[in-house]
Amino acid sequence: MIRVLNIISDTNIGGAGRVLLNYLKYADRTSFEIHVAVPRGSLLTQPLTAAGAAVHEVDGIADRSLDLPSLGILKRLVREVDPDIVHTHGSFTGRIAGRQCKKTVIFTRHSAFPVKPYLKKGPGRWANKLLNEHYADAIIAVSPAAAENLTDAGVSPRRIQIMMNGVEPVKRLSPEACAAFRAGHGIVPGDFVMGIVARIEDYKGHTDILEAMAKLLPEKPTLKLLVAGTGSYEKTVKRRAVELGLEGRVAFLGFQTDVAPVLSVLDVQLNASWGTETSSLSVLEGFSMGLPAVVSDYGGNPYMVKDGVSGLLYRTRDVDALAERIKTLADDPALRERLGVGARREYEARFTGEIFAGRIEEIYRKTLEARHGRK
Repeated sequence: MIRVLNIISDTNIGGAGRVLLNYLKYADRTSFEIHVAVPRGSLLTQPLTAAGAAVHEVDGIADRSLDLPSLGILKRLVREVDPDIVHTHGSFTGRIAGRQCKKTVIFTRHSAFPVKPYLKKGPGRWANKLLNEHYADAIIAVSPAAAENLTDAGVSPRRIQIMMNGVEPVKRLSPEACAAFRAGHGIVPGDFVMGIVARIEDYKGHTDILEAMAKLLPEKPTLKLLVAGTGSYEKTVKRRAVELGLEGRVAFLGFQTDVAPVLSVLDVQLNASWGTETSSLSVLEGFSMGLPAVVSDYGGNPYMVKDGVSGLLYRTRDVDALAERIKTLADDPALRERLGVGARREYEARFTGEIFAGRIEEIYRKTLEARHGRK
């Protein structure tokens, strides 16, 4: 039995937490014993426990990658749990604790963002390379974009293993349930329904979607938009919707613990990210139910969505191009159906929870074997 201690610094349920929850649904419990350390009071505690993980709440580390005051706490936990592997998600402190306790250490890079200039060359680049490579026996990047983010800052590509995320399939609601959901949000027969499921932050591109929608409305008055999620940019986005005259056409749904009702009523899912994106779990969940996507060509999006096969790509921040792609799908039901079939095929071939869990466990075994000569 291989014991793995995951360390995650999130107090909310973000992308890294959802990735971990997805893994737990398909983990090989006959071969792996899964522990997770989270900040005290994290919203992840209950769902991780329900998913069968042994959860350890610790003081400190909350939403901070480096939190040296909590290093001693994490080292005591590592010694107590005595894992074969320490696997960190957004916790550099956890990597230090694992290495100082002489454990095999793996970390996952879940995001991609502009690399700071001082990390691209000179002492900053070398320091970043040495720190990341010293405090990890293996590095998982959840998309080629995340891997490029690491190598741009000096990390050797030989240390990185690319592993796209996978998700549990989302079951489409019954026609009766879909009709009730539509009625509850002012959607009538003949409406073309778009949706975005994401944190509401500036870099997620919500305002770009609103701008594109406003451009199309004179020609496409049946457009409706569902926005699922919350975030620090929410008030700005809501204000912009009013300024563009989109009241009654945009429904802000807040955080959704169950995305099935939202995805079930959409004609197309949107992802307009321009600041950080690796492998969108919500896009993959849409793929699982045959829902095509229109996405920016930023970060990991082009590695997930094959243009003309499972969705349509557009140039990042190009509102006119985004509007044109939306119009294309609104005008062509046959194309939407073909892309939906392609999305489902892509999901089954590349993005299932079983594929994802199997690849993580393969990395666990190979990393242990390389470091200790064990299988």
